Amino acid sequence: MDHSRMDDQPDQPAAEAPEAESPSGPLKAADAIWGAEEMLASREALYDEHGDMMLFWFQGDRAEYRVRAGEDGYLWDVQGYYGGDINKFWFKSEGEGSFGEPIEDAEIQALYSRAIAPFFDLQAGVRQDLTGPTRTHAVVGIQGLVPYMFEVDAAAFLSDKGDLTARIEAEYDQRLTQSLVLQPRAEINLAAQDIPELGVGAGIDNLELGLRLRYEIVPEFAPYIGIEQEWKLGDSRDFARTAGEDPSVTNYVVGVRFWF
Repeated sequence: MDHSRMDDQPDQPAAEAPEAESPSGPLKAADAIWGAEEMLASREALYDEHGDMMLFWFQGDRAEYRVRAGEDGYLWDVQGYYGGDINKFWFKSEGEGSFGEPIEDAEIQALYSRAIAPFFDLQAGVRQDLTGPTRTHAVVGIQGLVPYMFEVDAAAFLSDKGDLTARIEAEYDQRLTQSLVLQPRAEINLAAQDIPELGVGAGIDNLELGLRLRYEIVPEFAPYIGIEQEWKLGDSRDFARTAGEDPSVTNYVVGVRFWF
């Protein structure tokens, strides 16, 4: 082939790249073509089919055997919900005790929950104590995920005896590998007044700090080991000593976390 004449061709200007078009147009632009009523029905159908699903979820956050000075014990902490993206029915239960003795503490909660932010729910309902001098409480609280991925559950309780108490729980999942997760956890309980029959003093009742290392065999099932330290503080510490109890307890725990 003869390419000699190619050098005589005048330079051609480089083709300009077409301007990138905006990836999105005006909101509800389809209304101008199909009509607002038609598109409203389509949007409602899309939400019903893909966004308004009712789900059931249940999690055993802590189900554990506790080795400690004196008598070994156990603890459960479970929760779950049924509902959609905005409105849910929540249920929670937790309790603990020592083997061979009556259950020390046990409660169950039934709550209405409404989303108030992308990662936070406002909750209100009732709590029933199942042991000791039983009480029924009105509950108001919030639950969700704060910045830096801390899970927080905070609630205030007003009992049918007029006692006002509060509880704040926070935990953080630090993934070490694909299967190993280290979870620091803290819980603090507070009271507005002394409740001698429950061994609760005004101010900070007790503080718990724990560290658990779990292995996720599958995401839905993960055994763990850990350690947790409990302190009774203030007047609650005095109540515990009067009852012959140790106000500071160390628990070595073995348990399982599961959900479905």
